[in-house]
Amino acid sequence: MGIMIVDCGLRIADCDRLKFRGWRFAFYFLLFTFAFCLLPSFTFAQKVTPANSWYQFRGNQDLTGLSESKVPSNLKRVWAIDLGGDIESSAAIIGNTVFVGSKKGELVSVNLHDGKVWWRFKVDEVGESSPAYNGQDGLVYIADLKGWINAVRANDGSKAWAFKTNNEIKSSPVYADGKVLIGSYDEHLYCLNAQTGQLAWKYKTNGPVHATPAVFNGVVYVTGCDEVFRGVRLSDGKEVFRVPAGAYIGASPAIVGQTAYYGTFNNDVFAVNITNGQVIWRYQPTDRQFPFYSSAAIANGRVVLGGRDKRVHCLDASNGNAIWTFTTRARVESSPAIADGRVFIGSNDGKFYVLDLNTGAKVWEFAAGAAVSASPSIGSGKVVVGAVDGKLYCFG
Repeated sequence: MGIMIVDCGLRIADCDRLKFRGWRFAFYFLLFTFAFCLLPSFTFAQKVTPANSWYQFRGNQDLTGLSESKVPSNLKRVWAIDLGGDIESSAAIIGNTVFVGSKKGELVSVNLHDGKVWWRFKVDEVGESSPAYNGQDGLVYIADLKGWINAVRANDGSKAWAFKTNNEIKSSPVYADGKVLIGSYDEHLYCLNAQTGQLAWKYKTNGPVHATPAVFNGVVYVTGCDEVFRGVRLSDGKEVFRVPAGAYIGASPAIVGQTAYYGTFNNDVFAVNITNGQVIWRYQPTDRQFPFYSSAAIANGRVVLGGRDKRVHCLDASNGNAIWTFTTRARVESSPAIADGRVFIGSNDGKFYVLDLNTGAKVWEFAAGAAVSASPSIGSGKVVVGAVDGKLYCFG
């Protein structure tokens, strides 16, 4: 992008006639104007989750799995608590508070710093659905395997409202512009009023909506068990985008700029242009044929996700070429989180891993002793993740 200084309204020669104060004014004027001219190039910059919060599954509406939080280089277990039921749900972190669901049938509010339970809200069994936080109304949303979507007041755990779908829910809620978006196994994508739970619209697909929707520029993007990747307008639920995937998709899409990244059950990962539906690249390991169930995290031009081939894969976001892989001892269904140049991810081998984003080298590991299929959450310099034996861990 070419920028001529004379077009910004000031000639360099004019500065010779300015006094010190004028020089300073001219200098800052040039900097401001130059920065303003460059703003369009950042229109589609990657969304990063703020350092002290992890609002929902994958951290933010774009589902990028990237946090600004500064995580200590030397990790240790800060606390661990037993919630009494399998934890496949990813936690939400808001300041000093953690919200997480369990198969015991509870949404639990926990102190991030010491693991003390502040309140418990009774729901049905919570599977993979992760809580989402609405800061405007102070509500936390959680879905369960009976098909209920519950809105709970974050300060005291009291019920605000509940909405029933016609089948189980494993998709996680997403809050956007006063609405809650979520998929159900009744083959619908739902849009609800975030304050009241009233149905705004629902969109029919041809299979269970397992994945969590991403919201970008007023469009809800959702992958499907009917082998289609769709864009649905947030305002009215009208389809505006459709791309056949050719395979069952359990992973949620991560959106960066004009590109969506997601894996399929056909042993491949796609990068798709969301403006024209064109496939930019397709990655498919040739040595092993296993599904990608993990949702991708994006950082520094790299796409990182787990595979049921027991590996963590890191790909070049521009062309899909493999940069590195890291091998665990069991399938990797956990979706990675990225912070401070490191990848945080669980494996069904019972370990939680920290990897170097650039090289894939193992930086640290923790033996949980039970499968870690839940996805980690990062906030306020701490990492929170659950295991299938019901234990919730905090590292920092």
